[in-house]
Amino acid sequence: MSDNDGKKTLGVRGGGGRSGNVKQSFSHGRTKNVVVETKRKRVVVPKPGAGAGAGKGGQVGGSGAKRPAGISDAEMERRLKALQAAKAREAEEAAKREADEKARAEERDRLRAEKEQKEREQREAEERLKAKAEEEERIAREAREAEEKKAKAAAAAAAQPAPEDAARKAPRGPDAKPGNAPRRDNDDDRGRGRGGNKDGNRRSGKLTLNQALSGGEGGRQKSMAAMKRKQERARQKAMGGTQQREKVVRDVKLPEAITVAELANRMAERVGDVVKALMTNGIMATQNQTIDADTAELIIEEFGHKVVRVSDADVEDVIQAVEDKEEDLQPRPPVITIMGHVDHGKTSLLDAIRQTNVTSGEAGGITQHIGAYQVKTKDGQVLSFLDTPGHAAFTSMRSRGAQVTDIVVLVVAADDAVMPQTIEAINHAKAAKVPMIVAINKIDKPSANPTKVRTDLLQHEVIVEEMSGEVQDVEVSAHTGQGLDQLLEAIALQAELLELKANPDRPAEGAVIEAQLDVGRGPVATVLVQRGTLRQGDIFVVGEQYGKVRALINDKGERVKEAGPSVPVEVLGLNGTPEAGDVLNVTETDAQAREIAEYRAHAAKEKRAAAGAATTLDQLLQKAKEDENVSELPILVKSDVQGSAEAITQAMEKIGNDEVRVRVLHSGVGAITETDVGLAEASGCPVIGFNVRANAPARNAANQKGVEIRYYSVIYDLVDDVKKAASGLLSNEVRENFIGYANIKEVFKVSNVGKVAGCLVTEGVARRSAGVRLLRDNVVIHEGTLKTLKRFKDEVAEVQSGQECGMAFENYDDIRAGDVIEIFEREEIKRTLD
Repeated sequence: MSDNDGKKTLGVRGGGGRSGNVKQSFSHGRTKNVVVETKRKRVVVPKPGAGAGAGKGGQVGGSGAKRPAGISDAEMERRLKALQAAKAREAEEAAKREADEKARAEERDRLRAEKEQKEREQREAEERLKAKAEEEERIAREAREAEEKKAKAAAAAAAQPAPEDAARKAPRGPDAKPGNAPRRDNDDDRGRGRGGNKDGNRRSGKLTLNQALSGGEGGRQKSMAAMKRKQERARQKAMGGTQQREKVVRDVKLPEAITVAELANRMAERVGDVVKALMTNGIMATQNQTIDADTAELIIEEFGHKVVRVSDADVEDVIQAVEDKEEDLQPRPPVITIMGHVDHGKTSLLDAIRQTNVTSGEAGGITQHIGAYQVKTKDGQVLSFLDTPGHAAFTSMRSRGAQVTDIVVLVVAADDAVMPQTIEAINHAKAAKVPMIVAINKIDKPSANPTKVRTDLLQHEVIVEEMSGEVQDVEVSAHTGQGLDQLLEAIALQAELLELKANPDRPAEGAVIEAQLDVGRGPVATVLVQRGTLRQGDIFVVGEQYGKVRALINDKGERVKEAGPSVPVEVLGLNGTPEAGDVLNVTETDAQAREIAEYRAHAAKEKRAAAGAATTLDQLLQKAKEDENVSELPILVKSDVQGSAEAITQAMEKIGNDEVRVRVLHSGVGAITETDVGLAEASGCPVIGFNVRANAPARNAANQKGVEIRYYSVIYDLVDDVKKAASGLLSNEVRENFIGYANIKEVFKVSNVGKVAGCLVTEGVARRSAGVRLLRDNVVIHEGTLKTLKRFKDEVAEVQSGQECGMAFENYDDIRAGDVIEIFEREEIKRTLD
């Protein structure tokens, strides 16, 4: 809105929640009426204080103007307040903008000052460095000049002729004049006249600043050793001949095999000279070829050096045990091993302590792997537990548990007393020379008799405190939790007496409790750190394998950066699966770890070859005679973890007598592959899978070649079947016939049913009455029966290959897309031993 009389307008937001314009006009020092413009209408409001209200006809007192229709005093006052509030907000915003602009200006000034300060400091540092370099260059130049002067004086003294020679060469007679003296050699002057230096070396190119500052040497400075060699050559030349250098005799370390280039390097001789010496001895070899130790010894002696024979085993010297100093030792948590007979409640007792449920995930409710866990007590003390299997086949696994432990907790069931594996655990604990605590479990059962347990232990020289002995005994119940606090107190007391200490500030050393080949993560080893601290990124060697720590995972499944003494962790980053019981050592470089691992693998291969080979004629005849009289049952074993494979192999070796025996051709970790099937076909033996399955190519190869693949999840069944087959005590066998496979495409939630798997039958047929197994990455996750089998909305008895269907498992819901369902039927058949 424009005013022609020099009016000045001010626009603000109107009140009442509407957007409007309030304009106040000023003209010639007199305030006019206020004009308020809204979206709907334009209203003229009298100026404030101009009159005392409006009359009936809309008159405004004192102004003579009419009040606009519909405008009351309250509305008028409200609009004026809105105008004042708008002015206040505008002033506040202007002040805020001014403050922000001032702050930004101050920040710019501060940054500019910091930048100038940094540039100034950088310039000063550069100037200091330049001054230092110039000073060093000046000192070096002065030293060179002094050395050159000394060399010139020595050369002049050496080149000065004898007095008689000078007299003979001097001119005689009255015609002799000073000008007739022999002409001096001016080669150096001519060289300098042509722009060269005193050595006759012509300077090429333009003179640069570096050349001028360094005395014309082109920016290159000779070392002190080069100057000394130059002076020595000049002195020898002046004396009329060269002097032979003194031979340096070296001690050359000689392994079993070495390349020609490496041999020359260790002798500090030229490779060409070594090759020539070999050719002289009738050996044609290049620098990259390998020669044996005897030939290399002849060459070393020919060059006049001394031979130091070293063994391949010397590569392990880098991981020799170093005794820790007493002041470096710090307290560490105790390592407790739970041992005892099968089904005496070892894992359940540890579950009660950890307040977890490990047994629910075990096949048949028994532990078949070593578990390592850390538990924090109510008092804040940290305890590391090892849970070992109790079955007889896992003797070696329990033995390894006793070797790395500090305290053994012997679990004995109060209603079952001492059993064979209990005796075995006692022997392992005594062999390891570790203290023992007896936990009498299942004390809550009506048939519990702890007195009988204590009495039976006396037969094996285990005298508990109740019987006036030194071995602590605690009555506990894993089911009710009775006595658990007393057991932890007993462990803490025993650990305090042992005064367990370790040095965490040294390269880590630990023992492999268990190892497995995990799909997706590769080889995984469960390691109990015994000394030092294992950190992410450390390079290590363990048995015949090596690697770099890619990740450390604790017993709760969490990633950690480091693991100190007595801490069990899963280690990722190995190049292969180590043996359970191997020792892990941290090395400085990757080359050291690789060299040690390769040496160990080569030594183990030679040992295995020597154990199975007959080297003499008598041994060959004896072996042939034994093979005629003994029938062998060859088998091939694949397991999910290394410890289980080792335990199964040892159990198989114990089966047999003078007439029959079981021979394990190969044992390994991971799924059954096509290579395993090929080896089984060539040897005519079955393939036994323990908690693993064959992949699709291996199954097809087995069907084509007629190789039998048997799957087991409980070691009792495996040992019993092999024992019956080997001894001829054959009964009706329950054989599983695989009738189909189905892939899970999608998982749906259905009310009153639970999770239903939308499947595609890929092989064979799916039957409602058949048994099913759920496979995830070729490992058995669940075994059971089907709750429902549907095609569309109808319940069906079977579904053929290539058709889609819906399946729901009985009492199991952990199914995922991508899992494989294995459908099988069991039948009883009679077996015969051929």
